[in-house]
Amino acid sequence: MRAEHLKRYREIAALLWKYGRSDLARLPGLDVGSLPEADAAQSPQAEELAADLERMGATFIKVGQLLSTRADLLPLPYLQALSRLQDRVEPFAFADVERIVSAELGVRLSKAFGEFETTPMASASLAQVHRAVLRDGREVAVKVQRPGIREEVVGDLEVFAELAELAEKHTEVGRTYQLAALVEEFRHSLLRELDYLREASHLQLLRRNLAEFDRLVVPAPIEGYTTSRVLTMERVHGTKIDKLSSVVRTDLDGYQLGDQLLAAYLRQILVDGFFHADPHPGNVLLTHDHRVALLDLGMVGHIAPSMQEQLLKLLLAVTDGHGDEAADLVVRIGSRRDGFDPQRFRRRITDLVAEHREAPLAQLQVGRVVLELVTHANSAGVRVPPELALLGKTLLNLDQVVRSLAPDLDVNEATRRHLGALVRKRMWRAVTPATVFRALSESKELAEQLPSRLNRILTHLAENDLRVNVDAIDETELIKGFQKVANRISGGLLVAALIIGAALMMRVQTAFTLFGYPGLAMIFFLLAAAGGCAMLWAILTGDR
Repeated sequence: MRAEHLKRYREIAALLWKYGRSDLARLPGLDVGSLPEADAAQSPQAEELAADLERMGATFIKVGQLLSTRADLLPLPYLQALSRLQDRVEPFAFADVERIVSAELGVRLSKAFGEFETTPMASASLAQVHRAVLRDGREVAVKVQRPGIREEVVGDLEVFAELAELAEKHTEVGRTYQLAALVEEFRHSLLRELDYLREASHLQLLRRNLAEFDRLVVPAPIEGYTTSRVLTMERVHGTKIDKLSSVVRTDLDGYQLGDQLLAAYLRQILVDGFFHADPHPGNVLLTHDHRVALLDLGMVGHIAPSMQEQLLKLLLAVTDGHGDEAADLVVRIGSRRDGFDPQRFRRRITDLVAEHREAPLAQLQVGRVVLELVTHANSAGVRVPPELALLGKTLLNLDQVVRSLAPDLDVNEATRRHLGALVRKRMWRAVTPATVFRALSESKELAEQLPSRLNRILTHLAENDLRVNVDAIDETELIKGFQKVANRISGGLLVAALIIGAALMMRVQTAFTLFGYPGLAMIFFLLAAAGGCAMLWAILTGDR
């Protein structure tokens, strides 16, 4: 452990000790000094963990938010508490804002903008946002990265990487959860979130993917005003979903808004493979013209086509109440660890799906079911990919937003309806000119070669020369094994014969003796002993 990291490690060790992870708090070779006595009577609660992470700084807030997507690591109450982490801190000085924006854009602030408010409209751990007006009169929001935040995050991530490496060497939990790979995943996610050029490309991609949804809005980034540390985007006027008044709700067509928002997210996840992974109420606005705006694309998810197919089947199984099918799909998606009990896991998942199936349809939360599936899979010995936990957390947040917009919308029924439409859409998307041409080409090749192949088969059949080669086992190794068994048996019989012969010859007196016994009999005994020892040595050293 490097000296400059030791202080940070002691803070992490105190946090781990507080939450009962003494095996990780006291890793070999690291002197963390005295740690407070744990109070067993007052076990820390989920909300307290969120508050502790907020006090420890920007990196820990982001790690907490990332942990809120990992149902395979934490129970559901902790996931919910961490997903509500308040990412609000004191704003930094406007002089720093002016310096950073000018350096990034290459011109003075007054040259780039007609107006630029000195007081930020929002301030978070990684950046703060200012209202501004471009020279052409367009209203924009300017997101400016905090000075020195990248260096702070990189330093903290180096501490995490060193601790994860030690934990994997010295603790079972480190090896079970592959902490080094987990920290690497966190590192990639945080560094991507600090690159605003990437976030701008995410905004553009999401705008294209959701162009057909007329009730949804995604702010466009402003080209030429965006760099890796400054993101300028269209300003969207609206109210956060969780701040809507009862008066606004009376004039709102919440059913259509909620239904289209749900359809859009299922389309992002199961068709596009790229989705806004953090749709909590603070990141969703109701605009003044009664549309829904999606903000903050720092956290996004990517799903491969093969995984999309499995997730689609899993959601259909959950919403239809097919527990056995859901259990089989989770096992197929994940990887089995040592000690996996398939019968126990299947029973747990069947009970879970049946329990939620018996609840009123309007109260069923598909995201919660998916997160509980991940939790049960992890406890039963199935390691599931992070995409599944991220999907569950996204659907859980989405469920809250949809119910805020449309309390009477049956989310489960709407999910099943949209999933059916997506199945048809995926099938039609598979029928592209390229796939049709490939199928026709293969059919043409089959038609051309089929007569000659049939002719060869019939010729061999008529000449009684048709053979089928089955490569099921390694015949060479099998024959070697049989030979080894035969040799062992023959050797054992020979040793037994020598012992019996020697025993019979003990009664025959000979002219010479060994150790006071007839010499010939003792020679047979010694030969049998040497042969038995040699056979035992060959078995212990050469056999598998």
